[in-house]
Amino acid sequence: MIDWRDMMEKWDIAIVGAGKIGKMIASLLVQSGDYSVTVIDHSEQALAAFAVDHCAKLCIDVANEEQLTKALLGKEAVLSAAPFFLTEVIARAAKAAGTHYFDLTEDVAGTQKVYELAQGADVVFAPQCGLAPGFVSIAAHDLAKRFDKLESLTLRVGALPRFPTNRLKYNLTWSTDGLINEYCNPCLAIEDGKLAKVAPLEGYERFSLEGVEYEAFNTSGGLGSLTQTLDGKVEDLKYLSIRYPGHREIISLLLKDLGLEKRRDLLKEVMETAIPATHQDTVLVFITASGMKDGQLEEISYLNRVESREIGGTLWSAIQISTAAGICATLDLLREGKIASKGFVKQEDIRLDDFLANRFGGLYEGRDLDHGGHDRREAA
Repeated sequence: MIDWRDMMEKWDIAIVGAGKIGKMIASLLVQSGDYSVTVIDHSEQALAAFAVDHCAKLCIDVANEEQLTKALLGKEAVLSAAPFFLTEVIARAAKAAGTHYFDLTEDVAGTQKVYELAQGADVVFAPQCGLAPGFVSIAAHDLAKRFDKLESLTLRVGALPRFPTNRLKYNLTWSTDGLINEYCNPCLAIEDGKLAKVAPLEGYERFSLEGVEYEAFNTSGGLGSLTQTLDGKVEDLKYLSIRYPGHREIISLLLKDLGLEKRRDLLKEVMETAIPATHQDTVLVFITASGMKDGQLEEISYLNRVESREIGGTLWSAIQISTAAGICATLDLLREGKIASKGFVKQEDIRLDDFLANRFGGLYEGRDLDHGGHDRREAA
């Protein structure tokens, strides 16, 4: 049987950022056989350590819009796996080069700049294509559409060590800068039908899943554009980060009592010095929605776990898999003609069924890129 993808031309794409997530994105796209990949970074050291076969490398100052625009000319798409403060310059370079743009940012201000650049553009601008915002927005919107009248929608996401050993019960699994922003920046929400900003670390709750106890609390950035999409359509909408019990209390001591929320550079140094990284992690997505359906008040939940595992002979962490799968699937869906071909694309515009049927989106269900494996998704 002929695969329809064999009839399509290979896409030449660029990835900005030679870090952990950029490496996983490049690996997945190269393995697919449908993309030629160039990774761009300002660091010669990072590029030298970027061990992905059949991947071109380019060292330039990615903060220099003119240099980056030149590098993106002729590329079908650019995928940003760079720090949030580079979002605007990469998006501007993409527009100038006529290149489709995708990113992983949680930063609200950066996403607003991307939205402005997307107006009237002839290429796609799709920010927030990772885990949260990203996949969680797609799954939550799928739940929301099942109700005649949506009352509440709570998104909970956690990247957790499988074997916690320290008092924080936490290991570094992704960007320390992004983690600190989550804990320190104001959080968007909808309360009593109105857009609101709520404090990080508040909104505390405890729950258990399959015999394991967790805590969850407000953190910034995870809702993405859902607050705008569901404004006027839901009474209460919130995003919480999942941790093991006791984590929030220690983080609150560091940020509030010791004042490190005002000394983020010092907090980053402390975290990266004292908290080890791990590849033995689990990404947990737990969403609950309630509202009126067929004249009755009903609650529906969605649970998804992604585990660290080997793909293509390399051990990847769960946060790498879930983040890279999101942006690769969104790129693939554009190539397949299943999302808009220009302008601003919100994650919740993507159908959950389309995402999970995609070869990269299928990593959320434990499948391999050839769609083999066991479906571990649970939905009630």
